[in-house]
Amino acid sequence: MSNAFFNVPKASNEPVKAYAPGSSERKSLQAKLAELKSSTVDVPMIIGGKEVFTSDKHTMHPPHELKHTLGSYSKGTADHVHQAINAALAAKPKWEAMAWEDRAAIFLKAADLLAGPFRDVVNASTMLCQSKNVMQAEIDSACELIDFFKFNVQYMTDLYKEQPESNPGMWNRLDYRPLEGFVFAVTPFNFTSICANLCAAPAMMGNVIVWKPSETQIYSAYFLMQLFKEAGLPDGVINMVICDGPVAGDVCFSHPEFTGIHFTGSTRTFQFMWKTIGENISKYKTYPRIVGETGGKDFVLAHPSAHAEQVATALSRGAFEYQGQKCSAASRAYIPSNLWPAVKDRIQKDLASFRMGKVDDFGNFINAVIDERSFDKLVTYIEAAKKDEGVEIIAGAKYSKKEGYFIEPTVLLCQDPKYVTMCEELFGPVLSIYVYDEKAWLETLDLVDTSSPYALTGAVFSQDRYALAEATTRLKHAAGNFYINDKPTGAVVGQQPFGGARASGTNDKAGSKHNLLRWVSMQTIKETFVPATDYRYPFLGE
Repeated sequence: MSNAFFNVPKASNEPVKAYAPGSSERKSLQAKLAELKSSTVDVPMIIGGKEVFTSDKHTMHPPHELKHTLGSYSKGTADHVHQAINAALAAKPKWEAMAWEDRAAIFLKAADLLAGPFRDVVNASTMLCQSKNVMQAEIDSACELIDFFKFNVQYMTDLYKEQPESNPGMWNRLDYRPLEGFVFAVTPFNFTSICANLCAAPAMMGNVIVWKPSETQIYSAYFLMQLFKEAGLPDGVINMVICDGPVAGDVCFSHPEFTGIHFTGSTRTFQFMWKTIGENISKYKTYPRIVGETGGKDFVLAHPSAHAEQVATALSRGAFEYQGQKCSAASRAYIPSNLWPAVKDRIQKDLASFRMGKVDDFGNFINAVIDERSFDKLVTYIEAAKKDEGVEIIAGAKYSKKEGYFIEPTVLLCQDPKYVTMCEELFGPVLSIYVYDEKAWLETLDLVDTSSPYALTGAVFSQDRYALAEATTRLKHAAGNFYINDKPTGAVVGQQPFGGARASGTNDKAGSKHNLLRWVSMQTIKETFVPATDYRYPFLGE
């Protein structure tokens, strides 16, 4: 065991590659896309480092190209979840005893592998199975995940350095212990980086993980497990199980060694998990950590002094990049009457120029929504809006699932600021806009704050500093990530720690040391150098 205090490499954000025509990165990624499409994979569960196949096979198809088959995956049962828990607990003693610098080295290596030889395959698999264009894949599955690995190593050392004061004659110390038991990671389809980080952040702090990815993200999850293995992560530290959510939940939430949930998904699912954990609280060895980011009804609010072209661009990007399937996507907007004609004109021109189609055509800005269930849900809202006299279709509203789950970016102008699409999370390429009287700024602030139970992201555009101060104050609890004169998406690790409150989650801020603090249990150690030898205190004297 070394006796040195090590300094880790200073973290910096991974540069985003441009993939311009003729560039080497474009050619390399296109070759990897062609390679993956020319073959199929049989994805197993990974339990204790071993590949586990079952006879229950399910095929995987790109959402934008339903006739193409990427491969299949093996679906498991409750028995496989038990096996994963056992494998995690078996790996735990050795893993949590490993020196922190060795754990750090594994994830720093993972970052460099992802920046180099794994970049194309993780990007390409994300594009194919999650229908992301090249830029959305690059900023997610490459850059953000590299940043998570590097910055979390730095945050880990920052935490370890936080130590208490000591009076003369004693030495006070804090030990940041891993949690007892196993952490259950339940991850979404929309961000490959989130999927990996929900596993990696607790693991970096010495915990062991049972991971259940979304079934629409399994293809890229398979390559993430290969990345972890190549980086040197020991067998059993992260175990990937593929099964129905309730099956995995029933096993994990009833196990006495369950110690925490790291979750991104729907509010309804998270609330059900929280309720189940509460009902089972007497079963657990320790009180579990409950960390979740759930969803949003994210807003863009324009003040009458704002520049119309800036507002329109924020909406075109913030609402429709990755088909609006971001927790942070702009889903509702409040535009003053004096700006509306110019904003409307610019949005309609932007959307008319969008190209929609397959991901391997790099000229496409818009791709498919993730699956048929999402497609059908969104179509239901669009068709209802078409029939509602209080709603005007400003753009889009066409759709087809003949070749893939394609929905045109759709803009609804709503006369009622409490219309259903202004309040409920849709999670797709549908933006609802309410035009308010330009003299009703303060009333509109209250409207923004009270129209939705969510509080994830929000943006305010204004050239008036007094108005920005009013909005920042009045909307303090309406967004965990608040943007001034920028779209409400695109949080960067190390720059904008991400998370929201209210119905949007526990706001534990992924991409900061505050999240890592949730995955340790501190122990205070006080050592007295010369212990007392007499119980009597001076006040007892005659």
